[in-house]
Parts: sequence; C-alpha cells; structure tokens
Amino acid sequence: MMNPVVHFEMPYRDAHRASRFYTQAFGWRCELLGEEMGAYVLLTTALTDAKPGAPAGAIGGGMFPFKPDWPMQHPSVVIGVEDIQAAMTRVRDAGGRVLGEPMAIPGVGDYVAFVDTEGNRHAMLHPKAMP
Repeated sequence: MMNPVVHFEMPYRDAHRASRFYTQAFGWRCELLGEEMGAYVLLTTALTDAKPGAPAGAIGGGMFPFKPDWPMQHPSVVIGVEDIQAAMTRVRDAGGRVLGEPMAIPGVGDYVAFVDTEGNRHAMLHPKAMP
C-alpha cells in the first residue's frame, strides 16, 4: 500500500496577512483556530475530491506561527500512515530522523515530525479515520 500525502504545513509570520494572501491568490478557505489550538490556521484547498482523470485527491493544509527560536520552519508535507510506530521505524531504517514521540491531536489522530535524508522536515499522521 502507498502512503498518501494527507496534509501540508508551512509557517507564517503574520496569520492575517498569510490568510489574506492564500484566499486572494488561490481561493483557499483559512480558519484561524485561536491560541487554544496553537494559533494554527487551517487551510481548505478544495471543497470536493478529485474529478475523473485528475490526480488521486485534493489535500488541505495549515499554517503555524513562525517562531525565530524554533528549528526547521519550512513548508512540509504530512504523510498518512496506517501504523505510526512502524512508520517511525521505517523512517529511521531508511536513514531519516524522527523528531520526538507521536502526539495525539484531538479528533485528528497521532502526529510526529521527521527529517528525511536530504534535511527536509516532514511529518506523519495516523488519522483517526484511516483503516
């Protein structure tokens, strides 16, 4: 089974400015979730899934506040996995580095970031709805 990209993330320096940009430039919906959710901005990039002949499916994303003292704040993809512990082992075995332990995101699933062999920071998510 292939593990699909299920989400993407990128930092912002000004949530309102970034939200305005992606809404105006690409028509995305931006929902500012507030401090209780880490000042995260949820991005909806499509209202329906793929049309016949189009790529396998549309993904949404989010933006997080840029923090000057945090490392590796770059755009990244979040990859859906069936078993987060097994996926963490595969990442390590392939030469990557897992950043900490999975954290439970209420109503979403278990999430952990990793660095690939090229120095790119990405993440894995075992979504609650994924078999």
